[in-house]
Amino acid sequence: MRTADQIKRKFNELAAQKKELQSRLEKSEGDGSGAIRERIGRIDEQMLLLEWVLNEPLGSYHGHS
Repeated sequence: MRTADQIKRKFNELAAQKKELQSRLEKSEGDGSGAIRERIGRIDEQMLLLEWVLNEPLGSYHGHS
């Protein structure tokens, strides 16, 4: 299991990658923009999962204590 600090570092790394890709997307008109958008989408999904892990809900899904 990873520590919260490791997860935060990975989240920040992904955020930096996303920012770089968004910058590239703005500069590129057409050529490869679909691939860049796909990569940004995958990064968004990874970031969402990391956020969920960091903010893991307490308790049980079914309401059992």
